Amino acid sequence: MDLEIRTVNVFKGANRTAEYLALNPFGTMPLLELDDGVAIFESLPIIDFLEECYPGPSLWGDDKLTRGVVRTLERVADVRVLTPIATYVHAVNSPLGLTPDAAVAEHARSGFVRAFEYLDQLLADGRPFLAGDRVTVADCTLQAALQFMRFRELEDLSAHPHLERWSRVYRERTPVRDVLRF
Repeated sequence: MDLEIRTVNVFKGANRTAEYLALNPFGTMPLLELDDGVAIFESLPIIDFLEECYPGPSLWGDDKLTRGVVRTLERVADVRVLTPIATYVHAVNSPLGLTPDAAVAEHARSGFVRAFEYLDQLLADGRPFLAGDRVTVADCTLQAALQFMRFRELEDLSAHPHLERWSRVYRERTPVRDVLRF
């Protein structure tokens, strides 16, 4: 896969420039700009597009049952972990300088802790990744959420040893070490 990766500094407002907003009017990331100027934004549409361009091995799974399980786990990672973590981080130590709000932080924390408990129990059987023996979109989404916590030095998985092991195993993989900050 031949991709040109460009860094967009959100802290300096690079995602709010006229040029960027012409590609994505919401100013969000990620964004995939194709050679013909077409822009695909948001993680799942980009993943689906790339899956169609490079169909094997699939990050969703090879059969309908696996795809159903992976889609469920991806939604748990996105809606029940990533979204409350983003709320929590911005309420505790916002990289955008938002005012701290303890009540909002605690409400968000209770949401992702419940999901952590579910995922920890799921991983208790020793599987290396959320859906089994190979990385899926669900793993990528969950690690993105944890990376956001790590970025603001708020990650603490000590009460969830299986999830903590999963995170370590995921981050030890060569392709991940080249991308994630630790």
